[in-house]
Amino acid sequence: MTLSLTLVCVWAVSANLMAMVPSRDNHWSRAYLLIALGIPLLGYVTYQNGPLVGLIVLIAGMSVLRWPVIYLSRWIRRQ
Repeated sequence: MTLSLTLVCVWAVSANLMAMVPSRDNHWSRAYLLIALGIPLLGYVTYQNGPLVGLIVLIAGMSVLRWPVIYLSRWIRRQ
C-alpha cells in the first residue's frame, strides 16, 4: 500500500474517532479541519495512484463528510 493510501486510512480512522466525541458546534469545526486536510490528501492520492483510486477516495470522503456536501449542494441550487 502506498503512503498516500495509508494517510487516507489514518484520515478515515481519525474522522470516525472525531465523530464519536461530543461537540458543542455539531462537529463543524472538525469538519473544516478534515476538509482542509482531505483536499490536499485527495490530490496526493490521485497523483500517486491514478484518477480511478482518487475518485474512490473522493466518494469515501464525501460519505464521511456528507452534511457539508448536502449544504453545499443546497447552496448551489439556491444560486
